[in-house]
Amino acid sequence: LAREGAQQGEWERKKQAPIGHTVNTTQVKGGRIFIKERSKVNAVPLKNKKASSFHEFARNTSDAWDIGDDEEEDFSSPSFQTLNSKVALATAAQVLENHSKLRVKPERSQSTTSDVPASYKVIKSSSDAQLSRNSSDTCLRNPLHKQQSLPLRPIIPLVARISDQNASGAPPMTVREKTRLEKFRQLLSSHNTDLDELRKCSWPGVPREVRPVTWRLLSGYLPANTERRKLTLQRKREEYFGFIEQYYDSRNEEHHQDTYRQIHIDIPRTNPLIPLFQQPLVQEIFERILFIWAIRHPASGYVQGINDLVTPFFVVFLSEYVEEDVENFDVTNLSQDMLRSIEADSFWCMSKLLDGIQDNYTFAQPGIQKKVKALEELVSRIDEQVHLHFRRYEVEYLQFAFRWMNNLLMRELPLRCTIRLWDTYQSEPEGFSHFHLYVCAAFLIKWRKEILDEEDFQGLLMLLQNLPTIHWGNEEVGLLLAEAYRLKYMFADAPNHYRR
Repeated sequence: LAREGAQQGEWERKKQAPIGHTVNTTQVKGGRIFIKERSKVNAVPLKNKKASSFHEFARNTSDAWDIGDDEEEDFSSPSFQTLNSKVALATAAQVLENHSKLRVKPERSQSTTSDVPASYKVIKSSSDAQLSRNSSDTCLRNPLHKQQSLPLRPIIPLVARISDQNASGAPPMTVREKTRLEKFRQLLSSHNTDLDELRKCSWPGVPREVRPVTWRLLSGYLPANTERRKLTLQRKREEYFGFIEQYYDSRNEEHHQDTYRQIHIDIPRTNPLIPLFQQPLVQEIFERILFIWAIRHPASGYVQGINDLVTPFFVVFLSEYVEEDVENFDVTNLSQDMLRSIEADSFWCMSKLLDGIQDNYTFAQPGIQKKVKALEELVSRIDEQVHLHFRRYEVEYLQFAFRWMNNLLMRELPLRCTIRLWDTYQSEPEGFSHFHLYVCAAFLIKWRKEILDEEDFQGLLMLLQNLPTIHWGNEEVGLLLAEAYRLKYMFADAPNHYRR
């Protein structure tokens, strides 16, 4: 009778409680009555919560701070308070015994890990698979050394790993890669470097060893004539630091305070997972580069997103002085002259890049508006099903592609992939302005299956703003660029195909 009465009372409370209020759930176990407080909102099925269009999504979205603290409710529930003490003691004793066995026989843990079937290891990139094999081999050969080195070197998440297949820690170069490297060295050492041939060789990717010099040449910062290079570098570096002496103190003046404040806020947000960019000295370098560029380009000034465009140049020019992986490198180990060279070269190459896409950052950002509209028209021609899927759920291209154009896909790809992508952009005529459109189209169609599987506005936006590229490496970027080139070949010179 007590059980039936409790259940009847529970049903009455649930029926009468208004939506959004909490109800007490009563359970009878072993003659004891447990009362657990649970939110009525949580009882609504998840399917009903999903918004099928933008308007429904906006209408149903409430402030996240209104949500109750589920964790607090769970830990304060009686189920935690009624834990059997005998079971807890027995479990604790078992855990201590297992740990003592592992201490006595550390080699046993190695054997157990090696017994795990290979099917449990999910590797989505061939370059990542090779990296995983190398690290596991090192661990088995010298486990003690590996354990001692871990506290000294922070573990970098895969998304923040900068190394590519030609960097340290990667497998040795193949015969083909050695041949390509030799070809680059011959081109770069010739009296007058053939820039057309250099672009042709750079399109499939530039070897790490010669990337700094190649990027300087392809960006137009360095002359093709080898005899003029040293004097040009010296003059341009001195010119940059002349700007620093002339303008940098004005950052505290009233008409420049807003610009400097925004730069100062954005710098710590730049690649927060990579320790290199969190070093105070690196952040000071970025602040100077961005502030000098902003006041020398008053038509646009500083716009959020430009801070990301410094990072590939900085990493590439830093690699000229660093043989190890740069993610953890302490820049205070470099001389003042080296740091000045890296800073000045990063400034001039970034300036050359932005000269070609400055309308992306002027008032109302007309360049981005045009590119997003062009992307919409292009996708409607190459994959009408995806285009109609967006229309059905009221997804506007501007809602996800604005960032793709503003940051040149840097927020969608790991930095190592961006560096590889820019090898091609600098080899392609109008790579950052024109070819980037076709890369974005190929990138979008790459996820067509996942896009078509999402059947509501919120799910589509979540997918498009968090695309799973964490495992991407040179191979995936190469396939993306090949598809982009195919699209460009089909549509760039065929306006009748491009427009309806």
